[in-house]
Amino acid sequence: MFGDFLEPFRYSFMQNAFIAGVMAALACGIIGTLVVVKRLVFISGGIAHTSFGGIGLGYYLGFEPMWGAVIFALVTAITLGISSLKTKIREDSTIGIMWVMGMAVGIVLIQMTEGYRPDPISVLFGNILLVKAIDIWIMLALIIVILSIIALLYKELLALSFDEEFAKISGIRTGHLYVLLLCLIALTVVVLIKIVGVILVIALLTVPAAIASLFSYNLKRIMAIATGLGLIFTTGGLLLSWIYDLPAGATIVLLAGLFFVMALAVQAIRTRTHQAQMKGPTKTGS
Repeated sequence: MFGDFLEPFRYSFMQNAFIAGVMAALACGIIGTLVVVKRLVFISGGIAHTSFGGIGLGYYLGFEPMWGAVIFALVTAITLGISSLKTKIREDSTIGIMWVMGMAVGIVLIQMTEGYRPDPISVLFGNILLVKAIDIWIMLALIIVILSIIALLYKELLALSFDEEFAKISGIRTGHLYVLLLCLIALTVVVLIKIVGVILVIALLTVPAAIASLFSYNLKRIMAIATGLGLIFTTGGLLLSWIYDLPAGATIVLLAGLFFVMALAVQAIRTRTHQAQMKGPTKTGS
């Protein structure tokens, strides 16, 4: 039976997919935790959708689309950060405008591409089975950058996430740190696009951390749990898609959603049990 479990991984494309899944789990576990704690889910979605324009640019000009996604994602992150800090324009308005413009640019550029044109659906919903060696190297480079910055600025990011006013009083340049955090989210989004596509990035970025936050208040512990859950979702979804011939990205997200529902149920049961235990002694004593 164990041999049957490993059988799909004899193929190189499945090995690439598994490696990509591990890196995605690291990214969504660490940065996804900051996204959930800092409540930046909508901004993350805006960055993800805007990066579609960079993918289209890569195909149109003939260079690696992931680098195009990196450029568009970082430009979007910096623009959103500066707009939030320096202008009177509402942040959600800026996100909405860049969201639709990025999608429109991507669609137009892909349509204008001569010769081979990728199916926009495969880009929007991803296909982890099509991850190439060059994609893995790019993802690895992005992961190294993300982890290095988190390791160097962990305490500052912790303060920014939980108590921005305290961070300011402590002398932390919260404005610059906020823009840097958005840039880290942008790089993470690019890593996840290859796994679940532009549309489903928000789910993989937020669900593992959201589940972990139900059972812990310690940031490092939430990151560790979220990383483990991300690995379960990517690997489990990959195997389920192989067994039942399903779209890999959608299967990964559905598995994550199922775990989230179960986690909510467990949390509800724990809360009711705790409340019952608290009421019990009161009634007995009266």
